[in-house]
Order: sequence, then structure tokens, then C-alpha cells
Amino acid sequence: MTRNKLRLAIVGAGPAGIYAADILLKAERNFDVSIDLFDHLPAPYGLVRYGVAPDHPRIKGIITALREVLDRGDIRIFGNVKFGEDITLEDLKKHYNAVIFATGAVKDASLNIPGAELEGSFGAAEFVSWFDGHPDFPRTWPLDAKEVAVIGNGNVALDVSRILAKHVEDLMSTEIPANVAAGLAASPVTDVHVFGRRGPTSVKFTPLELRELGELRDVDMIVYDEDFDYDDAARAAVAGNKQVFVIDKVLNQWRQREVGQASRRLHLHFFAKPIEIVDDGTGKVGAIRWERTAPDGEGGVVGTGEIRELPVQAVYRAVGYFGSPLSGIPFDKKFGVIPNHEGQVLIRDKESGEPRQMYGVYATGWIKRGPVGLIGHTKSDAMETIKHVINDLGNWWTPESPSEESVVEMLESRGIRWTDLDGWHRLDEHEQALGSAEGRVRVKVVPRDEMVDISRGDAA
Repeated sequence: MTRNKLRLAIVGAGPAGIYAADILLKAERNFDVSIDLFDHLPAPYGLVRYGVAPDHPRIKGIITALREVLDRGDIRIFGNVKFGEDITLEDLKKHYNAVIFATGAVKDASLNIPGAELEGSFGAAEFVSWFDGHPDFPRTWPLDAKEVAVIGNGNVALDVSRILAKHVEDLMSTEIPANVAAGLAASPVTDVHVFGRRGPTSVKFTPLELRELGELRDVDMIVYDEDFDYDDAARAAVAGNKQVFVIDKVLNQWRQREVGQASRRLHLHFFAKPIEIVDDGTGKVGAIRWERTAPDGEGGVVGTGEIRELPVQAVYRAVGYFGSPLSGIPFDKKFGVIPNHEGQVLIRDKESGEPRQMYGVYATGWIKRGPVGLIGHTKSDAMETIKHVINDLGNWWTPESPSEESVVEMLESRGIRWTDLDGWHRLDEHEQALGSAEGRVRVKVVPRDEMVDISRGDAA
């Protein structure tokens, strides 16, 4: 089959989707390419905009690279378009040769311990979406706990802990939305306790994230000497891994600090496996119960049978993200991903029950591999998927209405208030102007309707 042009749809305008588009446009190929990015949010960049704490401007610098790709003008964006509602897989087949799903993983992974459903037990991903001004989350958050537990030893756990413990005045130079600032200002929190079931040499956060905790104003860092009785495996990890060495050095420096003068405290509990969130008798969080663990000599841990309990009034579960199913697309409920082989989506044959390729449908990013890895992994992931998109040209769909104009006509006929790249520029400039008035880089617009109005030039 001879092809001279690929009309490609990408669902998801975060880093995974944008990198996939960029890699395809730069790849060696013997056909032209026309790419449309769809996203359910009115603004692009996905978790870089809505999953990174506002006091992390260095990480948000990734947006600069993504902006350069979009601003070339060779990729169209259709924001505020929901796959499964505004457009379907059948719609895409009518207008495109293939689709890549790059929808990421935005929900919280489940934590299967008693009490996880209690009032005051929150998913960390939802809290991050709230303090990042995600338009699909409530404007308010119940910040009424003095003592808080955070379960997890990854960067999200540290982001959540830092935002909870940090004084709101020290966040006012960031793009934090006004409703979030007001909520944090009223928080009575005094103690934040972070729990990880392994030891200090097995944490999943980075040295940069850890150092930032120690720089918080008027917040004491509390670590416990009992957690630093290392076995041979832990000592080998410190000696053989630079990142572990730095983390160990930072933690041991905190052990030497004098504490007791700050108004807030951030406690790090290692070798602590949460086993229950305790009901206070009224259906609310009253305490967290955990089992003390010990090194198993091979880099893991085993339970000791020693049970401890600490009074807390809120718990944040930072145990990972989980993907969401998409209409008409296979989904692995156990791992929260689209079943695939190197990005080629797999579907089970109705007769044999064996997996086979679902032609024309691909995946990249966290919805492909699960919520692990950083930007470098996202790029290599996209390269692998794009290789198959190019090589599979004999199995592309044959759309009946492949013109670029036909997609616009479809969205307009359905009354969808979609946003485009020019609209993102308008919203971007508006947010920066709001920030400039307060001496900040930007202030995010939070309500979806307002974002769309500004993007489409309909704002009063």
C-alpha cells in the first residue's frame, strides 16, 4: 500500500504526547505528516502544569522545551476536547490514519489497608491537583488537621509534605492560586509525619527534593536515630551509589541539628509500614498504626511484629499514580496501563483469546509503561512508539475524511468550545499579567469556563 501522508491524532498534550509529535516530525520517513494534539484540559503540558508543586520552578523549566516544540506551528492543538465524550475512536478513524494515546496516569493508586476510606484520608494526587489549580477539582480543601501523616517515600510524598509544612508566605512568589493560598494560610498544622516501610538508603526521592525540605523556614526536620543502624546491604548502597550517598549525608546532617524552636515540625519515619488508619469513633481519621520493619540483609525489609500508633487527624496516601481506562481501548486493570508491545496496542482475539495488535492504535508515556521514570524515559518511550508508527504504515487506517478542515467542522458542528495554540498564548499572557500585578511570574486561572473564555477571546 502506498502512502504519502500520515494524519496522526495524539490524545494527551503533556510531555509524552508533545515529545511523540516532535520525534515523528524529525524522524526519517518517506511520507508527509500532519499531527493534531487533543487534550481534555484547555491548557497543554499535563502533569508538568498540574502535577508539579508550584515552588519547583526548576522542574517547570521543562515547559520551556515543550513550548518551543508547540510554537514552531507544525502541530495543531485542540484543547478542552474530551476523548470518549466529545470525540470517539470511530471519529478518529474517520479523520486520521492512526492515534497515539498519551493520557498519562493522574489518579491515585489504591492503598489496601483498613481505614483508607475514612474521612480525612486523601489521595496525594488529588491534593496535588488542588494546590496546582486543576480546573476539575473543588476550590476548597479540608485543611483542619494539626497532625498529619503522609504515606510514601517518593517525590510526590515530599511535595505534599513540603506544601503542608511550609508557611504560605514563603509560597507567595510562586504561581499558587489565590484560593489555595487562602486555604493553606488557615491551616493549623504543626506536625507532618512521613512514613516509609524501608530504610533511609532505599527511598525513591531525589537528593534535590530532600535538600529542599531542610531549607524550609521555621520548620524543624526530625529524624530518628533508631533508623540509622545500617546493615551491610545499606552500607554497600551508600558506598556504591552517589545518589544514595548524598541522601545519607543530608539525613545524617539533620541528625546533628538542634530542634525545638520552630513552630512546625516535619518528621521522617523509616522502617515504618502503615497497617491501618484508625477511626476516631466518628468515621474520621484519628491515628495511624504501623509495624516496625527491619532490614532483611538483601536490601529489603521484614516485619518485626512491633506495632506503633500515632495520633493524626489526616492521612495523605502518596503510594503512586494509576492510569484510567479509555472508551473503546483495551485496559489492564491490574497495572493501570493500555496493554501494548513497545507502544503497539494489543487486544485479545475473540476466537483464540490471544493478544494481537490493534492496528492504528498506539500508546506512549505513563499509560504505556506505568507511572515510573522521568522526562528522559518519556522521550525514549516516545521514540520506541514512533518507530512502530512509521514501520506499520501498511496497517494504518484509511480515513474517509482526512482533511484538516474536516476535524474543525466536526468539533464546531457539535458545539464544542475547543481551544487552540493561539488560545493558549492568550491564556498564558493573561496569567502572566495577573502575576506581574503581584510581583509574581504568573497566577493560574483555575475555573475551566474562565480558562476557555480567555483562550477563545470571549472573556468580558
